Amino acid sequence: MPVDAVAATTSGGIYTSAPERAPKQVMDNEVFLSLLVTQLRNQDPSSPMDTNQMIGQTTQLAMMEQLTAMTGINEENFSLQMRTAAAALLGQEVTYTDADGVSTTGIATAVSYAGPVPQVTVGGVDVALDTISGVTTTPPAS
Repeated sequence: MPVDAVAATTSGGIYTSAPERAPKQVMDNEVFLSLLVTQLRNQDPSSPMDTNQMIGQTTQLAMMEQLTAMTGINEENFSLQMRTAAAALLGQEVTYTDADGVSTTGIATAVSYAGPVPQVTVGGVDVALDTISGVTTTPPAS
């Protein structure tokens, strides 16, 4: 069974130029592990890396991974605390400083979690949770 020849393309393949790679701006576990592997790959065979140094660097990598995980958990906890605090303001009289620098008071009627900081609706105005400066319990209507 004959096979037809494949014609060579002159377009340069998929890419017309070499793809550019943006340098990493964050030192994460991937960079640390890459440095460790490069160090092992380029070590002098007559003078290998000290076992204690190897264990120390591996321990540092594990610690860095755990600290990164803890940072993520702390950020999630803080976000959850802000949501809980915003929800607790519903029905309460809150005071905030508006864009003009005037202290305004009103009843919190709604909460939105759409952005990074919960927005509390006070008198028809959306107010960021971190701009609320005071909370007063409103007496029940009689």
